[in-house]
Amino acid sequence: MRLWILLLLLLRQSHLGNAPWTEGLQAEGAISVSLPAPSNVSISSINMEHTLSFLPGADSPDSSRFEVQVVRVSKRSWTAVAACSALKAGQTCNLTQVFKKPLEQYRARVRAFTAGQTSSWTVSAAFQPLSDTVLGPPDVVVSGCGNCLLLQVRPPSSVGMLPTDLYMDLVLNVKRTRDGAQFILTRPYKEEMEISYLQRGVEYCVTVTVKTLFNDNSVPSDAHCAFTSPPPSHSLSVVYGLLGAFCALLLLLIGSITCNGQLSVRLLRRRLPTSLSQVQTRTSSDPSS
Repeated sequence: MRLWILLLLLLRQSHLGNAPWTEGLQAEGAISVSLPAPSNVSISSINMEHTLSFLPGADSPDSSRFEVQVVRVSKRSWTAVAACSALKAGQTCNLTQVFKKPLEQYRARVRAFTAGQTSSWTVSAAFQPLSDTVLGPPDVVVSGCGNCLLLQVRPPSSVGMLPTDLYMDLVLNVKRTRDGAQFILTRPYKEEMEISYLQRGVEYCVTVTVKTLFNDNSVPSDAHCAFTSPPPSHSLSVVYGLLGAFCALLLLLIGSITCNGQLSVRLLRRRLPTSLSQVQTRTSSDPSS
């Protein structure tokens, strides 16, 4: 079986070239078109990474393999994708390096084959890399700057990265954590920017969405939150509270001592005349005097 598949691949490659697939293996007369054709052939793309997927036809034998060809619509000449010449059911085909021209329209097609049989081709819808890709969330870092927020925005890491000079705008959704008040800003794309005129010491959360001239299929970033300026420290508040309580106790103690001192002086003043009069009485009544 492996030998038959190898021979089939060699025959197929020798007849591909740049000619239309109408000159394919069926022209050899050794392979019949009797396998179920694949279904749901589609191309998905995130951040310019393009992936073709498909489903095997109903009742396809387990030994079936699947091959992929692509065409630039303007050229109308199908080309085999070498890395996707013998896929198994459930596998996908990475077309990132095949669709090199972002403004061109492409199609892909898939068919099943075994050692002695093949299916008809199933063709995908037209696909344009730049307009049909989905722009994933950018990498965002937010920090406070007094009454403002500083944003650092970077494109997501990706093999098929979209050139940043095609980025047009950043849509910023700014939300105040305390009460949920929010507003939206649209700014020209920059990797660093400032959101001004915010309240000091307040936390805000920012989500960022990238827009391009050709594409509005964008996924916003997660919410990134920061205080405009450092909020009062909880531990510092505790220290201030304890210090205030200590000062209050100290004032009470001083007040208590002062009050007790004044009371003692008053009692002493009251007792002193009585004591003096008693001394004088005793002195006058003494016979020896």
